Amino acid sequence: MQSNEPNNLENSKPRILTQKRSTQARKLELSWIIAISCLPLLAIATAFGIAPQTSISNIVVKTIVEEVALPVLENASSESFTPELFWVTETIRRDDTLSSLLKRLNIHNEEAYTFLRTHHDASPLASQLKPGQTVRAQTNANGKLIELHYQINHDSVLEVASNDSGYFAKTNALVFSKHTVLKSATINNSLFGATDEAGIPDAIAMQLVDIFSTDIDFQTDLRKGDRLVVAYEAEYNEGLQIKVGQVLSAELTNDGKTYSAFMFRDPQGHVAYYTPDGKSMHKSFLRSPLEFSRISSGFSLGRLHPILQTMRAHKGVDYAAATGTRVKASGDGIVTFVGTKGGYGNVVVLQHASQVSTVYGHLSRFAPGIRQGAKVSQGEIIAFVGMTGLATGPHLHYEFLLNGEHRNPVTVALPSAAPIPSIHKANFLAQKAEYAAQLNLLRASNFASIE
Repeated sequence: MQSNEPNNLENSKPRILTQKRSTQARKLELSWIIAISCLPLLAIATAFGIAPQTSISNIVVKTIVEEVALPVLENASSESFTPELFWVTETIRRDDTLSSLLKRLNIHNEEAYTFLRTHHDASPLASQLKPGQTVRAQTNANGKLIELHYQINHDSVLEVASNDSGYFAKTNALVFSKHTVLKSATINNSLFGATDEAGIPDAIAMQLVDIFSTDIDFQTDLRKGDRLVVAYEAEYNEGLQIKVGQVLSAELTNDGKTYSAFMFRDPQGHVAYYTPDGKSMHKSFLRSPLEFSRISSGFSLGRLHPILQTMRAHKGVDYAAATGTRVKASGDGIVTFVGTKGGYGNVVVLQHASQVSTVYGHLSRFAPGIRQGAKVSQGEIIAFVGMTGLATGPHLHYEFLLNGEHRNPVTVALPSAAPIPSIHKANFLAQKAEYAAQLNLLRASNFASIE
Protein backbone atom coordinates (compact mmCIF):
# COMPACT_ATOMS: atom_id res chain seq x y z
CA MET A 1 0.00 0.00 0.00
CA GLN A 2 1.38 3.28 -0.94
CA SER A 3 1.90 5.71 1.86
CA ASN A 4 0.59 9.26 1.75
CA GLU A 5 3.05 10.59 4.36
CA PRO A 6 5.50 12.13 1.83
CA ASN A 7 2.66 14.06 0.32
CA ASN A 8 1.56 15.29 3.74
CA LEU A 9 5.07 16.47 4.52
CA GLU A 10 5.41 18.12 1.21
CA ASN A 11 2.04 19.78 1.59
CA SER A 12 2.95 20.99 5.07
CA LYS A 13 5.94 23.00 3.95
CA PRO A 14 4.05 25.41 1.75
CA ARG A 15 1.56 26.04 4.56
CA ILE A 16 4.36 26.98 6.97
CA LEU A 17 5.89 29.29 4.41
CA THR A 18 2.51 30.74 3.65
CA GLN A 19 1.92 31.40 7.34
CA LYS A 20 5.25 33.23 7.61
CA ARG A 21 4.47 35.24 4.52
CA SER A 22 1.00 36.02 5.87
CA THR A 23 2.53 37.55 8.99
CA GLN A 24 4.82 39.69 6.90
CA ALA A 25 1.92 40.58 4.60
CA ARG A 26 -0.21 41.66 7.52
CA LYS A 27 2.55 43.96 8.73
CA LEU A 28 2.85 45.37 5.23
CA GLU A 29 -0.90 45.78 4.96
CA LEU A 30 -1.03 47.64 8.25
CA SER A 31 1.70 49.96 7.09
CA TRP A 32 -0.22 50.64 3.91
CA ILE A 33 -3.42 51.22 5.87
CA ILE A 34 -1.68 53.84 7.99
CA ALA A 35 -0.19 55.48 4.93
CA ILE A 36 -3.48 55.47 3.06
CA SER A 37 -5.38 56.94 6.01
CA CYS A 38 -2.86 59.79 6.16
CA LEU A 39 -3.13 60.46 2.43
CA PRO A 40 -6.87 60.40 1.67
CA LEU A 41 -6.49 62.65 -1.34
CA LEU A 42 -4.04 60.24 -3.01
CA ALA A 43 -6.03 57.02 -2.73
CA ILE A 44 -9.51 55.63 -3.09
CA ALA A 45 -10.62 54.81 0.43
CA THR A 46 -13.66 54.18 2.52
CA ALA A 47 -15.00 56.58 5.13
CA PHE A 48 -12.34 55.23 7.51
CA GLY A 49 -9.45 55.67 5.10
CA ILE A 50 -9.15 51.92 4.33
CA ALA A 51 -8.61 50.84 0.72
CA PRO A 52 -11.37 48.79 -0.90
CA GLN A 53 -11.20 44.96 -0.47
CA THR A 54 -8.67 45.31 2.40
CA SER A 55 -9.26 42.69 5.06
CA ILE A 56 -9.75 44.09 8.55
CA SER A 57 -10.50 40.77 10.25
CA ASN A 58 -6.92 40.42 11.54
CA ILE A 59 -6.61 43.95 12.98
CA VAL A 60 -6.11 43.76 16.71
CA VAL A 61 -8.76 45.73 18.63
CA LYS A 62 -8.11 46.66 22.24
CA THR A 63 -10.58 48.08 24.76
CA ILE A 64 -9.09 50.48 27.25
CA VAL A 65 -11.08 51.44 30.35
CA GLU A 66 -10.01 54.43 32.40
CA GLU A 67 -11.62 55.82 35.50
CA VAL A 68 -12.51 59.51 35.22
CA ALA A 69 -13.10 61.47 38.38
CA LEU A 70 -16.31 63.53 38.36
CA PRO A 71 -16.03 67.20 39.34
CA VAL A 72 -17.25 68.04 42.80
CA LEU A 73 -20.30 70.35 42.83
CA GLU A 74 -19.90 73.11 45.33
CA ASN A 75 -22.86 74.45 47.33
CA ALA A 76 -25.20 71.85 45.87
CA SER A 77 -27.42 71.83 48.95
CA SER A 78 -31.19 72.07 48.63
CA GLU A 79 -31.11 75.51 50.26
CA SER A 80 -29.23 77.02 47.29
CA PHE A 81 -31.37 75.31 44.62
CA THR A 82 -33.44 77.77 42.57
CA PRO A 83 -36.57 76.27 41.00
CA GLU A 84 -37.30 76.94 37.34
CA LEU A 85 -39.76 79.77 36.71
CA PHE A 86 -41.73 80.35 33.52
CA TRP A 87 -43.45 83.42 32.05
CA VAL A 88 -46.57 82.83 29.94
CA THR A 89 -48.41 85.57 28.01
CA GLU A 90 -52.00 85.03 26.86
CA THR A 91 -54.58 87.16 25.03
CA ILE A 92 -58.10 87.02 26.44
CA ARG A 93 -60.59 85.36 24.09
CA ARG A 94 -64.27 86.16 23.71
CA ASP A 95 -65.35 82.84 25.24
CA ASP A 96 -62.81 82.89 28.09
CA THR A 97 -63.72 82.30 31.72
CA LEU A 98 -61.36 82.88 34.61
CA SER A 99 -60.86 79.13 34.86
CA SER A 100 -59.98 78.65 31.17
CA LEU A 101 -57.63 81.64 31.22
CA LEU A 102 -55.75 80.42 34.31
CA LYS A 103 -55.41 76.98 32.77
CA ARG A 104 -53.72 78.43 29.66
CA LEU A 105 -51.47 80.48 31.93
CA ASN A 106 -50.30 77.25 33.62
CA ILE A 107 -51.72 78.33 37.01
CA HIS A 108 -52.85 75.23 38.92
CA ASN A 109 -52.61 75.98 42.65
CA GLU A 110 -55.96 76.35 44.41
CA GLU A 111 -54.81 79.21 46.65
CA ALA A 112 -54.10 81.46 43.66
CA TYR A 113 -57.35 80.52 41.95
CA THR A 114 -59.40 81.31 45.06
CA PHE A 115 -57.64 84.65 45.56
CA LEU A 116 -58.11 85.74 41.93
CA ARG A 117 -61.76 84.68 41.95
CA THR A 118 -62.87 86.15 45.30
CA HIS A 119 -60.54 88.91 46.52
CA HIS A 120 -61.84 92.41 45.83
CA ASP A 121 -58.37 93.74 44.95
CA ALA A 122 -58.17 91.19 42.13
CA SER A 123 -61.70 91.83 40.87
CA PRO A 124 -60.60 93.60 37.63
CA LEU A 125 -59.34 90.25 36.36
CA ALA A 126 -62.29 88.11 37.48
CA SER A 127 -65.02 90.56 36.44
CA GLN A 128 -63.45 92.44 33.51
CA LEU A 129 -62.10 89.84 31.11
CA LYS A 130 -61.83 92.07 28.06
CA PRO A 131 -61.21 90.24 24.76
CA GLY A 132 -57.94 91.34 23.22
CA GLN A 133 -56.30 92.36 26.48
CA THR A 134 -53.12 90.56 27.55
CA VAL A 135 -52.28 88.71 30.77
CA ARG A 136 -48.75 87.67 31.80
CA ALA A 137 -48.14 85.13 34.55
CA GLN A 138 -45.01 83.65 36.09
CA THR A 139 -45.29 80.13 37.53
CA ASN A 140 -42.97 77.40 38.69
CA ALA A 141 -42.77 73.91 37.20
CA ASN A 142 -45.67 72.74 39.42
CA GLY A 143 -48.01 75.49 38.23
CA LYS A 144 -47.81 77.65 41.34
CA LEU A 145 -48.49 81.31 40.59
CA ILE A 146 -45.52 83.55 41.40
CA GLU A 147 -46.56 86.81 39.72
CA LEU A 148 -49.32 88.05 37.38
CA HIS A 149 -49.79 91.25 35.33
CA TYR A 150 -53.13 92.17 33.72
CA GLN A 151 -53.50 95.31 31.63
CA ILE A 152 -56.89 96.67 32.73
CA ASN A 153 -56.96 99.55 30.23
CA HIS A 154 -54.58 101.83 28.36
CA ASP A 155 -53.39 103.48 31.57
CA SER A 156 -53.35 100.92 34.39
CA VAL A 157 -52.26 97.37 35.15
CA LEU A 158 -53.28 94.87 37.85
CA GLU A 159 -50.30 93.21 39.55
CA VAL A 160 -50.65 90.07 41.68
CA ALA A 161 -47.79 88.60 43.71
CA SER A 162 -47.22 86.59 46.87
CA ASN A 163 -45.46 87.10 50.20
CA ASP A 164 -45.26 85.22 53.50
CA SER A 165 -48.92 86.03 54.22
CA GLY A 166 -50.21 84.81 50.86
CA TYR A 167 -51.26 86.63 47.71
CA PHE A 168 -51.89 90.35 47.37
CA ALA A 169 -52.97 92.57 44.44
CA LYS A 170 -52.59 96.21 43.55
CA THR A 171 -53.39 98.44 40.58
CA ASN A 172 -50.55 100.57 39.24
CA ALA A 173 -50.29 103.18 36.53
CA LEU A 174 -48.59 101.95 33.39
CA VAL A 175 -45.21 103.48 32.71
CA PHE A 176 -44.89 104.20 29.02
CA SER A 177 -41.95 104.84 26.77
CA LYS A 178 -42.76 106.61 23.53
CA HIS A 179 -41.11 105.58 20.26
CA THR A 180 -41.49 106.39 16.59
CA VAL A 181 -42.50 103.45 14.42
CA LEU A 182 -41.73 103.40 10.70
CA LYS A 183 -43.73 101.11 8.39
CA SER A 184 -44.07 100.61 4.65
CA ALA A 185 -46.73 98.77 2.70
CA THR A 186 -47.51 97.90 -0.90
CA ILE A 187 -51.15 98.04 -1.94
CA ASN A 188 -52.37 95.03 -3.90
CA ASN A 189 -56.11 95.12 -3.28
CA SER A 190 -57.13 97.70 -0.67
CA LEU A 191 -55.61 100.09 1.83
CA PHE A 192 -56.71 98.01 4.82
CA GLY A 193 -55.48 94.80 3.23
CA ALA A 194 -52.05 96.39 2.77
CA THR A 195 -51.90 97.88 6.27
CA ASP A 196 -52.98 94.59 7.86
CA GLU A 197 -50.25 92.71 6.00
CA ALA A 198 -47.65 95.30 7.05
CA GLY A 199 -48.75 95.22 10.70
CA ILE A 200 -49.99 98.82 10.67
CA PRO A 201 -52.79 99.28 13.26
CA ASP A 202 -56.29 100.12 12.03
CA ALA A 203 -56.23 103.36 14.04
CA ILE A 204 -53.27 104.52 11.95
CA ALA A 205 -54.94 103.39 8.71
CA MET A 206 -58.01 105.48 9.56
CA GLN A 207 -55.80 108.52 10.19
CA LEU A 208 -54.22 108.00 6.77
CA VAL A 209 -57.67 107.99 5.18
CA ASP A 210 -58.48 111.31 6.86
CA ILE A 211 -55.12 112.85 5.91
CA PHE A 212 -55.27 111.99 2.20
CA SER A 213 -59.07 111.91 1.70
CA THR A 214 -59.24 115.32 0.01
CA ASP A 215 -56.80 114.14 -2.68
CA ILE A 216 -57.57 110.43 -3.01
CA ASP A 217 -60.78 108.42 -3.09
CA PHE A 218 -59.63 105.23 -1.40
CA GLN A 219 -62.40 103.21 -2.99
CA THR A 220 -61.77 104.09 -6.64
CA ASP A 221 -58.36 105.75 -7.00
CA LEU A 222 -56.00 103.11 -5.57
CA ARG A 223 -53.94 101.04 -8.01
CA LYS A 224 -52.11 97.74 -7.60
CA GLY A 225 -48.51 98.51 -6.68
CA ASP A 226 -49.24 101.84 -4.95
CA ARG A 227 -46.86 102.28 -2.03
CA LEU A 228 -47.28 103.72 1.44
CA VAL A 229 -44.61 104.85 3.94
CA VAL A 230 -45.69 106.11 7.36
CA ALA A 231 -44.13 107.18 10.66
CA TYR A 232 -46.31 107.24 13.76
CA GLU A 233 -46.08 107.48 17.54
CA ALA A 234 -46.45 104.38 19.70
CA GLU A 235 -46.26 103.85 23.44
CA TYR A 236 -44.67 100.75 24.97
CA ASN A 237 -44.72 99.10 28.37
CA GLU A 238 -42.17 96.39 29.19
CA GLY A 239 -41.38 96.07 25.50
CA LEU A 240 -45.02 95.56 24.45
CA GLN A 241 -46.81 98.10 22.25
CA ILE A 242 -49.79 99.30 24.28
CA LYS A 243 -51.28 102.05 22.13
CA VAL A 244 -50.58 104.17 19.09
CA GLY A 245 -50.73 107.93 18.77
CA GLN A 246 -50.64 110.37 15.89
CA VAL A 247 -49.30 109.86 12.40
CA LEU A 248 -46.16 112.00 12.24
CA SER A 249 -45.54 111.82 8.51
CA ALA A 250 -46.65 109.78 5.54
CA GLU A 251 -46.11 109.37 1.83
CA LEU A 252 -48.57 107.70 -0.50
CA THR A 253 -47.59 107.01 -4.11
CA ASN A 254 -50.79 106.61 -6.11
CA ASP A 255 -50.67 105.84 -9.84
CA GLY A 256 -47.15 107.26 -10.06
CA LYS A 257 -47.85 110.48 -8.15
CA THR A 258 -46.53 110.90 -4.60
CA TYR A 259 -48.48 112.74 -1.91
CA SER A 260 -46.59 113.76 1.23
CA ALA A 261 -48.03 114.87 4.56
CA PHE A 262 -46.25 116.13 7.67
CA MET A 263 -47.82 116.73 11.06
CA PHE A 264 -47.46 119.98 12.98
CA ARG A 265 -48.73 120.49 16.53
CA ASP A 266 -49.08 124.16 17.42
CA PRO A 267 -48.43 125.55 20.92
CA GLN A 268 -52.10 125.06 21.80
CA GLY A 269 -51.87 121.36 20.95
CA HIS A 270 -53.89 121.51 17.72
CA VAL A 271 -52.73 118.98 15.12
CA ALA A 272 -52.84 119.57 11.37
CA TYR A 273 -51.11 118.09 8.31
CA TYR A 274 -49.30 120.00 5.61
CA THR A 275 -47.49 119.42 2.35
CA PRO A 276 -43.66 119.79 2.35
CA ASP A 277 -43.98 123.51 1.51
CA GLY A 278 -46.54 124.22 4.26
CA LYS A 279 -49.83 124.03 2.34
CA SER A 280 -52.71 122.43 4.19
CA MET A 281 -53.48 118.81 3.30
CA HIS A 282 -57.13 119.48 4.00
CA LYS A 283 -59.44 121.23 1.64
CA SER A 284 -62.46 123.18 2.84
CA PHE A 285 -64.54 120.17 1.75
CA LEU A 286 -64.10 116.41 1.68
CA ARG A 287 -64.14 114.89 -1.78
CA SER A 288 -66.54 112.21 -0.54
CA PRO A 289 -68.76 112.24 2.59
CA LEU A 290 -68.29 108.46 2.93
CA GLU A 291 -65.04 106.78 3.99
CA PHE A 292 -65.43 103.80 1.63
CA SER A 293 -68.02 103.47 -1.11
CA ARG A 294 -68.43 103.32 -4.84
CA ILE A 295 -70.26 105.62 -7.22
CA SER A 296 -73.38 103.85 -8.45
CA SER A 297 -74.77 106.81 -10.38
CA GLY A 298 -72.84 109.90 -11.45
CA PHE A 299 -73.73 113.53 -12.02
CA SER A 300 -75.83 113.99 -15.17
CA LEU A 301 -78.14 116.52 -16.72
CA GLY A 302 -80.25 113.74 -18.19
CA ARG A 303 -80.61 110.10 -17.14
CA LEU A 304 -83.37 107.49 -16.98
CA HIS A 305 -84.76 107.50 -13.46
CA PRO A 306 -84.62 103.88 -12.19
CA ILE A 307 -88.06 104.07 -10.54
CA LEU A 308 -89.99 106.74 -12.44
CA GLN A 309 -88.60 105.50 -15.79
CA THR A 310 -88.45 109.07 -17.12
CA MET A 311 -85.53 111.20 -18.27
CA ARG A 312 -84.54 113.50 -15.43
CA ALA A 313 -81.42 115.40 -14.43
CA HIS A 314 -79.37 113.72 -11.73
CA LYS A 315 -77.80 116.73 -10.05
CA GLY A 316 -75.69 114.81 -7.58
CA VAL A 317 -73.73 111.62 -7.06
CA ASP A 318 -75.01 108.34 -5.66
CA TYR A 319 -72.59 106.42 -3.43
CA ALA A 320 -73.56 102.77 -2.98
CA ALA A 321 -72.95 101.63 0.59
CA ALA A 322 -74.46 99.32 3.18
CA THR A 323 -77.31 100.55 5.35
CA GLY A 324 -75.88 102.12 8.48
CA THR A 325 -72.65 103.35 6.88
CA ARG A 326 -71.59 106.61 8.52
CA VAL A 327 -72.14 109.86 6.59
CA LYS A 328 -69.74 112.73 7.30
CA ALA A 329 -70.22 116.46 6.90
CA SER A 330 -68.09 117.37 3.92
CA GLY A 331 -67.23 120.74 5.44
CA ASP A 332 -67.81 123.04 8.39
CA GLY A 333 -71.37 124.34 8.29
CA ILE A 334 -74.80 124.84 9.85
CA VAL A 335 -77.75 122.46 9.54
CA THR A 336 -80.47 124.30 7.61
CA PHE A 337 -82.81 121.33 7.16
CA VAL A 338 -83.20 117.90 8.74
CA GLY A 339 -86.23 115.72 8.06
CA THR A 340 -88.15 114.12 5.18
CA LYS A 341 -88.38 115.71 1.73
CA GLY A 342 -90.21 113.91 -1.10
CA GLY A 343 -88.07 111.51 -3.14
CA TYR A 344 -85.00 112.34 -1.03
CA GLY A 345 -86.49 110.48 1.92
CA ASN A 346 -84.65 111.41 5.10
CA VAL A 347 -82.36 114.29 4.22
CA VAL A 348 -79.88 116.71 5.79
CA VAL A 349 -78.95 120.06 4.19
CA LEU A 350 -75.86 121.99 5.34
CA GLN A 351 -74.98 125.60 4.62
CA HIS A 352 -71.27 126.36 4.38
CA ALA A 353 -69.17 129.47 3.84
CA SER A 354 -68.56 130.95 0.38
CA GLN A 355 -72.19 130.35 -0.68
CA VAL A 356 -71.79 126.58 -0.74
CA SER A 357 -74.46 124.13 0.44
CA THR A 358 -74.50 120.31 0.48
CA VAL A 359 -77.37 117.82 0.47
CA TYR A 360 -77.40 114.25 1.90
CA GLY A 361 -80.38 112.09 0.94
CA HIS A 362 -82.01 108.62 1.39
CA LEU A 363 -80.69 108.42 4.98
CA SER A 364 -81.76 105.64 7.34
CA ARG A 365 -81.44 107.86 10.43
CA PHE A 366 -79.82 111.01 11.75
CA ALA A 367 -76.92 111.25 14.17
CA PRO A 368 -77.65 112.47 17.72
CA GLY A 369 -77.59 116.24 18.01
CA ILE A 370 -78.29 116.89 14.33
CA ARG A 371 -81.08 119.47 14.31
CA GLN A 372 -81.85 122.68 12.47
CA GLY A 373 -79.40 125.41 13.46
CA ALA A 374 -76.76 123.02 14.82
CA LYS A 375 -73.11 123.69 13.90
CA VAL A 376 -71.11 120.80 12.46
CA SER A 377 -67.43 120.37 11.70
CA GLN A 378 -65.81 118.79 8.67
CA GLY A 379 -65.74 115.02 9.11
CA GLU A 380 -68.38 114.99 11.85
CA ILE A 381 -70.91 112.14 11.61
CA ILE A 382 -74.29 113.62 10.70
CA ALA A 383 -76.33 110.59 9.55
CA PHE A 384 -76.30 107.01 8.27
CA VAL A 385 -76.85 105.50 4.83
CA GLY A 386 -80.27 104.11 4.04
CA MET A 387 -82.81 103.76 1.20
CA THR A 388 -85.67 106.01 2.24
CA GLY A 389 -87.62 107.92 -0.42
CA LEU A 390 -87.30 106.86 -4.05
CA ALA A 391 -84.40 104.41 -3.90
CA THR A 392 -83.83 100.93 -5.33
CA GLY A 393 -81.15 100.05 -2.78
CA PRO A 394 -79.13 101.50 0.07
CA HIS A 395 -76.99 104.45 -1.02
CA LEU A 396 -76.22 108.09 -0.28
CA HIS A 397 -77.41 110.80 -2.66
CA TYR A 398 -74.96 113.72 -2.34
CA GLU A 399 -75.29 117.17 -3.92
CA PHE A 400 -72.90 120.14 -4.01
CA LEU A 401 -74.36 123.60 -4.76
CA LEU A 402 -72.41 126.82 -5.35
CA ASN A 403 -74.51 130.01 -5.29
CA GLY A 404 -77.56 127.79 -5.64
CA GLU A 405 -76.31 126.01 -8.76
CA HIS A 406 -75.56 122.28 -8.78
CA ARG A 407 -71.97 121.27 -9.44
CA ASN A 408 -70.49 117.83 -9.92
CA PRO A 409 -69.10 116.89 -6.46
CA VAL A 410 -66.47 114.64 -8.06
CA THR A 411 -64.89 117.27 -10.32
CA VAL A 412 -65.67 120.61 -8.67
CA ALA A 413 -62.56 122.52 -7.56
CA LEU A 414 -62.37 122.41 -3.78
CA PRO A 415 -60.77 125.41 -2.10
CA SER A 416 -57.82 124.62 0.16
CA ALA A 417 -57.70 125.41 3.83
CA ALA A 418 -55.34 128.07 5.11
CA PRO A 419 -51.60 127.24 4.95
CA ILE A 420 -49.49 127.00 8.07
CA PRO A 421 -49.32 130.40 9.81
CA SER A 422 -46.14 132.29 9.03
CA ILE A 423 -45.32 132.53 12.74
CA HIS A 424 -44.95 128.73 12.85
CA LYS A 425 -43.36 128.25 9.42
CA ALA A 426 -39.74 127.97 10.61
CA ASN A 427 -40.60 125.44 13.32
CA PHE A 428 -42.62 123.43 10.84
CA LEU A 429 -39.80 123.28 8.28
CA ALA A 430 -37.31 122.12 10.93
CA GLN A 431 -39.67 119.43 12.15
CA LYS A 432 -40.52 118.41 8.59
CA ALA A 433 -36.83 117.86 7.83
CA GLU A 434 -36.59 115.47 10.78
CA TYR A 435 -39.69 113.53 9.69
CA ALA A 436 -38.50 113.40 6.09
CA ALA A 437 -35.18 111.93 7.23
CA GLN A 438 -37.06 109.16 9.04
CA LEU A 439 -39.00 108.25 5.90
CA ASN A 440 -35.81 108.31 3.84
CA LEU A 441 -34.17 105.98 6.37
CA LEU A 442 -36.91 103.39 5.87
CA ARG A 443 -36.76 103.63 2.10
CA ALA A 444 -32.96 103.40 2.03
CA SER A 445 -32.80 100.43 4.42
CA ASN A 446 -35.08 98.19 2.32
CA PHE A 447 -36.80 97.13 5.55
CA ALA A 448 -40.56 96.89 5.82
CA SER A 449 -40.54 98.40 9.30
CA ILE A 450 -38.29 100.00 11.90
CA GLU A 451 -39.43 100.10 15.51
